[in-house]
Amino acid sequence: MLSSKQTFVLAFVSLLAALWTATAWAGQVRLEVSLDKPTMLAEKKQAAFVKVGLTGFKLDGKDRRAPVNVAIVLDKSGSMQGDKISKAKDAAIAAIGRLGSDDIVAVVAYDSTVQVIVPATKLSDKESVIEQVRRIEAGGSTALFAGVSKGADELRKFLDKNRVNRVILLSDGLANVGPQSPSELGALGASLMKEGIGVSTMGLGLDYNEDLMTKLAKSSGGNHVFIEQADDLARVFNHEFNDVLSVVAQEVAIDIRVADGVRPVRVLNVDAEINGQQVIVQMNQLYSEQEKYLMLEVEVPATGAGKSREVAEVRVSYANMQTKTTDRLTSAVSANFSQSLAEVEAKLNAHVCACAVLQISNVRSKLATELRDQGDIEGARKVLLENGRYLGDNAAKYKVDFLQTRCADNLDQAKNLSGPEWARYRKAMREQQIADDQQQSYGASKR
Repeated sequence: MLSSKQTFVLAFVSLLAALWTATAWAGQVRLEVSLDKPTMLAEKKQAAFVKVGLTGFKLDGKDRRAPVNVAIVLDKSGSMQGDKISKAKDAAIAAIGRLGSDDIVAVVAYDSTVQVIVPATKLSDKESVIEQVRRIEAGGSTALFAGVSKGADELRKFLDKNRVNRVILLSDGLANVGPQSPSELGALGASLMKEGIGVSTMGLGLDYNEDLMTKLAKSSGGNHVFIEQADDLARVFNHEFNDVLSVVAQEVAIDIRVADGVRPVRVLNVDAEINGQQVIVQMNQLYSEQEKYLMLEVEVPATGAGKSREVAEVRVSYANMQTKTTDRLTSAVSANFSQSLAEVEAKLNAHVCACAVLQISNVRSKLATELRDQGDIEGARKVLLENGRYLGDNAAKYKVDFLQTRCADNLDQAKNLSGPEWARYRKAMREQQIADDQQQSYGASKR
């Protein structure tokens, strides 16, 4: 017979073990805040880049992933007839096959009108859902806005912050019924992001509007991919569901407080709100073991040698999909100052420098696209060639392969700004631009 004191000790030890197990099991996003130049040249006002990186924690086993609430929205307009609609249905069916009985799926098809093929439902009868997808037939115009809106309506029936809420849109043509401008679709995406809904867009072939599709995806925190051939649909759907099934954090809010005397200039790769010394960024979702980052350019005032200066403090909150709690992270970054240029160069953070180069080059890539759209082919070519040299020089300096890859991309694009290949190159460029903005894990660079 144990004494009351022994019973208490055993209970206390058991409680500690349970708490330790829960803590060890629960993952947490990793926040890393770093400067391209941790040591800066003294007595000189200068630009610097702050990288704020968030890496999703590892999921240990499929049973611990967050349940999903997904609406698959398929274009079934006349241009999808034949092989396209057949391969699209096969890809959607394969994706649905990966979901579990606790997941919710809706299937919406649109042409000139919108049809809810499968209302939002738990997948207790997967074969019935698959059979209804098989019956979809193509014909009509393209009411893209209405299709996305109806998909979002289906999600709202089970909208839950503890689920991954995602619209997956496939289209092969121009939106020609209802709202059809990039700004209108961008506004729709932004409003859905506020509800916790992301929209991933898949453009099939050479006739869809890539500006519209990328705007919708980026403004909602979703992915975008250009699919040249219908045979690639299954692969792309599989990649998209890899992301959907690996979300570990949602409702990500980043609050950067730039130190007094340091001026925030711009955020290169994501939409941000800059108010005085405060920079606010919202991200929709983070994936397991993938990093999402933002690159903040700041202007640092002249500072004396031997001194240090705080540059920024970062506060992050997010909904942890594993623990169903709101987690908070904080970090700060400071710079030291030296009169020695050699010391400054020796202490450069090569990875952060390379990320800054990538995002600066991405801004220039977008400029080249805009110049080409305005008919200034030579101006666009000049930007791409100069950008290619910039990328190549920095690839050699920082010894990173992804800059060399972008260098080759730019030089190739500069040769194909006119003629029949331009439509394909433009779509690939837009896809790559949003992929670099958001560190998307698949797309043109993975082809």
